[in-house]
Amino acid sequence: MGEQLGLLKVIVVRGKRLVIRDFKTSDPYVVVKLGNQMAKTKVINSCLNPVWNEELSFSLGEPVGALTLEVFDKDRFKADDKMGHAFINLQPLVTAGRLSHVLRVSSGETALRKVVPDGENCLSRESFISSINGEVVQSVWLRLGGVESGEIELKLKLIDPPVSPSS
Repeated sequence: MGEQLGLLKVIVVRGKRLVIRDFKTSDPYVVVKLGNQMAKTKVINSCLNPVWNEELSFSLGEPVGALTLEVFDKDRFKADDKMGHAFINLQPLVTAGRLSHVLRVSSGETALRKVVPDGENCLSRESFISSINGEVVQSVWLRLGGVESGEIELKLKLIDPPVSPSS
């Protein structure tokens, strides 16, 4: 990895309308990857609308890639079943972090950028990147691909946002 851009905190908030992979339910957990870094949430038993509220941390560096996630159903005696996957491009978050530094935004809440669903992400609805008391934050709902239904809510926080090379 090239230049260090700070710490990315990913809060896996919850899932909604996840697919059934066992008899009537699923035991979901989420695997989140950034480059060669990987972290996973705990398993929530027998739930199609799980709440994790679990924070995972990653080092963010150049080149800025996409954050990917996969949802699995934990199985005891066989391989875990896939419950969908999603990704989000982190470049808008990093760009907003640079903007917040240039604008010297440090207190209160300031909207920095709107991100809309497109081919660069799996957003199910538009999302806003804000500076909240010096932290660059984005709340997103990601639509899971490869399955009939399901969404995952994440909150992304960029800690120590990057300084623009010109400042």
